[in-house]
Amino acid sequence: MSTDTQDIAGRFGSGRSVARIEDEGLLKGLGQYTDDLAPEGGLRLVFVRSPYPNARILSVDATAARAMPGVVLVATGAELAAAGVKPLPGSPNFKRADGSPAASPLRRVLAHEQACFAGEAVALVVAETLEQARDAAEAVQVDYDALPHVTGLEAATTAGAPAVCEAAPDNIAAEMRHGNAAATQAAFDTAAHVVKLTVVNQRVAALTIEPRAVLAWVAADGRLTVRMSTQMPSGVRNSICDAIGLPKEKARVTVGDVGGGFGMKTGAYPEDIAVAWAAHRLGRPVKWIADRSEDFLTSTHGRDQQAQAELALAADGVILGLRLRTLANVGAYALGTGLAIPLLIGPWVQTSVYHVPVIDFHFKGVLTNTAPTSAYRGAGRPEAIYIMERLMDEAARQTGIDRVALRRRNFIRPEQMPYKNPMGQTYDVGEFERIMDGGLALADWAGFEARAAESRARGRLRGLGIATFLEWTGGNVFEERVTVDVRADGVIEVFSAVNQMGQGIATTLAQLVVDVFGVPIDQVRVVLGDTDRGDGFGSAGSRSLFTGGSALRIGAERTLDQARQLAGEALEAAPADLDYAAGRFRVRGTDVGIGLFELASQQAGQHIFIDSTSAVSGPSWPNGCHVSEVEIDPATGSVQVVRYASLNDVGRVVNPMIVRGQLDGGAVQGIGQALCEHMVYDAESGQPLTGSLMDYAAPRADVMAADFVTEMDQSVPCRNNPLGVKGVGELGTIGATPSVVNAVADALARAGRPERSPQLQMPLTPMKVWAALQAG
Repeated sequence: MSTDTQDIAGRFGSGRSVARIEDEGLLKGLGQYTDDLAPEGGLRLVFVRSPYPNARILSVDATAARAMPGVVLVATGAELAAAGVKPLPGSPNFKRADGSPAASPLRRVLAHEQACFAGEAVALVVAETLEQARDAAEAVQVDYDALPHVTGLEAATTAGAPAVCEAAPDNIAAEMRHGNAAATQAAFDTAAHVVKLTVVNQRVAALTIEPRAVLAWVAADGRLTVRMSTQMPSGVRNSICDAIGLPKEKARVTVGDVGGGFGMKTGAYPEDIAVAWAAHRLGRPVKWIADRSEDFLTSTHGRDQQAQAELALAADGVILGLRLRTLANVGAYALGTGLAIPLLIGPWVQTSVYHVPVIDFHFKGVLTNTAPTSAYRGAGRPEAIYIMERLMDEAARQTGIDRVALRRRNFIRPEQMPYKNPMGQTYDVGEFERIMDGGLALADWAGFEARAAESRARGRLRGLGIATFLEWTGGNVFEERVTVDVRADGVIEVFSAVNQMGQGIATTLAQLVVDVFGVPIDQVRVVLGDTDRGDGFGSAGSRSLFTGGSALRIGAERTLDQARQLAGEALEAAPADLDYAAGRFRVRGTDVGIGLFELASQQAGQHIFIDSTSAVSGPSWPNGCHVSEVEIDPATGSVQVVRYASLNDVGRVVNPMIVRGQLDGGAVQGIGQALCEHMVYDAESGQPLTGSLMDYAAPRADVMAADFVTEMDQSVPCRNNPLGVKGVGELGTIGATPSVVNAVADALARAGRPERSPQLQMPLTPMKVWAALQAG
């Protein structure tokens, strides 16, 4: 690399905390979120929603609504079905115990025979203004026959419980077993210690700052165009076309700025299809923006699992086997992702960084009359790691073995890499003990007793928690397509099907272009979110840089190789005799050369263009050590995270500022689940009790400790992609929750309540912690 190229890369390329190129427009109020678009003649859509968690729909009378001012269209579920709008697909890849397909009610775009959860859409109203649509929606008369319902796992799996659908009289949508039950029982039979825990991962809401939003219209060329807030534009387009019977080439989905996704904006919702259908039917723009209550009611939720977990250990603390019996609340509709998360994805990482010889897992997806569950930051990995880390700390308490020593004794060693875990997943690299040692030093683990004494002097209880863990990233979709266009106007324009949602991916991709071409970052234009430009999986599973970035790096290198061939022709020199630096080719040993953009101007179309598809060879396995310290006020049970330190093995880092932001933001969400977040349904009425920000306790800035330290370790690059990067978007969330809960459990044990530690269940509200501290 020449001095000029090194200088440019040193300022704008990988490894530098380059300011986010997305931010200037957002800070100036120039963002283009879906609701910022207001096409001429645009209409507003409002949904009529079921107030019942389970009810037959006897009739829908829209006569009065259709006669109201400004109303353009009222449609019911029966009318959409009659118009040929198809139900959303089920989950054919999963099975019930008898081998029959996964059971779930038929999910229609608008329910018309039965509504299966409170808030499910049963009709839509389109009017000239939002106010007119709301007024008309209130005039739609729906006659319901309320039916018995179930909202919780225990109620749904009790004999005689109301069945959510006929195909599952036991409310089990699907189930899977993993491992060797006989071998695991043999391990338990010989164990010196068996640790048993009931572990609950409560239901939580994604709570993006921008709610779901859809705008659809028929473009001048007659094609349906949808602008929306989504992480997966290609998948949504495909679902819309399948549902309303359009060829894929007759539809386009674009995505502008997205105010957060966290997994909740993956795939198509019934509302997305309904808006697209209405716009296609009317030939006018139709917009729907969810209000906050709709988002709480109908957007997919996360977690909601209960596990009976057992860990068998030898006398010296070596793990012999792991047994799990887990129920996962998938809500009223068993979505493919909603089943994959508890039945497959979580189990893939369940044994984490530890060598566990044998496993016996049995997972069941349970139907209830609640909003469906699906991806939420971490998607199965936080649930699995939380179980494992709670078991490890409880094993240390019950055996008397130091918890750090217990982990050290059971870590998978670097010389065992590549390592195949009991679920058949292969870790390419990992130095888990060294990462733990670095995390302990960063947290000043050895100095805790002095800090605990200071807390006692102030009448506070102090606890120390740790989580050592890994996660799986990549979404198991390893191929990605990019285009690279070197233009005569001095711009390199790149397109990728990964998507921005506030995580700064456009900046990171631009830095990779700088690495290859050696041009200033302001000469790079990143285009995302347009199915007309290209198809791809999108952004989920922490794959954007790992898969999309790797594809862009390869595409950029292929483009430079093509440019070298063209430069050789232009300069009448062998391509191998050309040096390239800072946007210019030069014949080695001479002053003869040509600029990259000048070369582009000499080509047909005045550009050098490459359409490149490539793949990484497998998932990445980022890992970390997260240490937290909490203080508890024994008079109130209030918990405060007072110190937090994490060392994270994320492979090569392209933009340290962005990675640190991802890790910190993820940790705050993990702390939120540990201490306050809970999407609660009332068992008697089936209604959400935490359906607004007045009731749902979201984490705020003050949950972050003043002493909050995040560091990255880049010494173990991933071997499965050319960049050496590992997915990072969910790592902080996965480590924070068990670390904080383990710290509270430690505080209880130190306060003379060790028997209460295994009984702790999230969220650790002041009332729960205060009760745990009381005698008797």
